[in-house]
This record gives sequence, structure tokens and C-alpha cells, in this order.
Amino acid sequence: MASRQYEFSWDFIGDIEEGRPNLGNYTRIEVYRLFQYTLRDILEDRYGTEEADHILYDAGFKAGVEFCRQIIKEKPNLGAFVEIVKEKLLEFKIGILRVEQADMDKLTFLLTVAEDLDCSGLPDMGHAVCTYDEGFIAGIFYHQSGKIFEVKEIDCWCTGDRTCRFQVSQKAP
Repeated sequence: MASRQYEFSWDFIGDIEEGRPNLGNYTRIEVYRLFQYTLRDILEDRYGTEEADHILYDAGFKAGVEFCRQIIKEKPNLGAFVEIVKEKLLEFKIGILRVEQADMDKLTFLLTVAEDLDCSGLPDMGHAVCTYDEGFIAGIFYHQSGKIFEVKEIDCWCTGDRTCRFQVSQKAP
């Protein structure tokens, strides 16, 4: 297999203080969404909706794992881990995470993310759009447990709800 130019590394994040001494670490949500939804448009046009969703889910998964490796780092018990994730998602202004239900025996969870970076404020489109977030959440749970989780958005701003709700469950072997 040929070498890859863009295999993800945290080096792609760079030294923000050195690289953006005047503009700093933040940008506007419009810029993030411009990137995400133009990329989604091109992926869908070239590969179809289903494959575009798979690619975005997989990218979200990788991002969730890397976010945890670099930002969360420690792996305490699941309850403490979720609290740290909640703090970091708020600190990074990704969204406001809340655990509505948790069954630690079955490893199933119902999570909400308010003020979600991907969709809060978008018009009602009649379908959920947070596929990248599904993967991100699956990556977070994988990082913590080493187990594969299925994550499905069941409520979304773009379906008329005012928070995103995700069903999370350990994938059957």
C-alpha cells in the first residue's frame, strides 16, 4: 500500500499559539458548518447519501478516540469519565452533554447534546443530520471501554426537536 499524506496525527492540530498569535484558538460556527456541510455535499454527490454517512460516522469515530487520547487522557471509571467528557465538551464549546439514562449492566445510554455544534439553529429538514456526532460519541465510548458501541441519533434540531438525543448501546459480538 502506498504511503499516505494525510493519515491523521495530532500534529495536524498544530501549535495554535504560534500559528495564530492574533486570531487565537476560536473561529465562528459558520466556518465550521461551511466546512462540514460542503464536505458532506461533495461526499454525497460522489458516493451517495449512505456512503457519505458512513464516511462521516467513521471520521467522527476517529475524532472521538483522538479527542479522548489527547484531551481527556485518563480513563477512570465510566461515571467519572463521562463527567470529564461533559466538562471538556462544554469547555471546547462542542455542546452541553447530559446523560438521561444509563444502564451500566447492559451498557446502554440515552444522551442529549444541547446547543450542538453541528445542527442547533438549523431549519427543520425532516431528518437527523448529526452522523459525525454519532461516530464521535461511539469513539468516546470505544476509547474508554475498548468495546464497540452503536450510536443512533433519535432526536435532532433538524427534526423539530430542540436538543439532539442519542441512543448508545454496546454492539453485540
